[in-house]
Amino acid sequence: MQEFEFETALLEIEETELLEQFNFEVATVLVQPVGNRQPQIVIQKEQRQASGYVELLGDNVNLEMVAIPQGTFRMGSPQNEPERYNNEDLQHKVTVPAFFMGKYPVTQAQWQVVAGLPQVERELKPDPSNFKGADRPVEQVFWLDAVEFCQRLSQLTGKEYRLPTEAEWEYACRAGTTTPFHFGGTITPELANYNWWGSYNKIEITKNKDFEGTTPMGQFGVANAFGLYDMHGNVWEWCADQWHSNYEGAPADGSAWIDETRSGQTSYVLRGGS
Repeated sequence: MQEFEFETALLEIEETELLEQFNFEVATVLVQPVGNRQPQIVIQKEQRQASGYVELLGDNVNLEMVAIPQGTFRMGSPQNEPERYNNEDLQHKVTVPAFFMGKYPVTQAQWQVVAGLPQVERELKPDPSNFKGADRPVEQVFWLDAVEFCQRLSQLTGKEYRLPTEAEWEYACRAGTTTPFHFGGTITPELANYNWWGSYNKIEITKNKDFEGTTPMGQFGVANAFGLYDMHGNVWEWCADQWHSNYEGAPADGSAWIDETRSGQTSYVLRGGS
């Protein structure tokens, strides 16, 4: 018999959210040439499945969160993409760890509940939106207001809620696609609330729609391949990153691009478009 030394370890497994699967529909926009006339737009739909959890906020108001898998994508747009901006350079590879994101932009009902919670750093107006409706997205919200919302939500739930980084937002919006929109090569008012009076890539839209403001969450009935709704149009969405004129020197690990040496007032990133 020989004696030997050894160490013991206690493995603690933190309680994780019980994820539930949900079904949703995705849409793909196909642009089909028709001789010398304007091309025809065809929308194809199919069923998909994703997983997530529901956060109970109170007053019969919930916050639905979607699990976004880890992955690598090319952030920014290629130089031959129509109607791109110079601040979408340089296209670069980013690896994003898994995270959770809200299935919809924050609604006015959700905002009102969280605005009634104890203050962390700043006051929040309970009803800052111009276009009223409990299931419409909250708007007229400053970046610091959005940060305060996340802080109060974290304090309520004991989980870390925060704004997504710009890389997380674009990765989540693209959902594995490389086209200008997660729908495909163009966009249509059948699928999103946006200023459709202008055309994209010289493709004219003839359907007569006027949404007259924001639209309720999920009104169009289609999500992207990750199960996220209203990523195009409706309202701008705040990200955690400071604004930069291009992506030269941007992080490649999905983290927020923050320059601690910046002094005075700074601008932050908005994504999505209204």
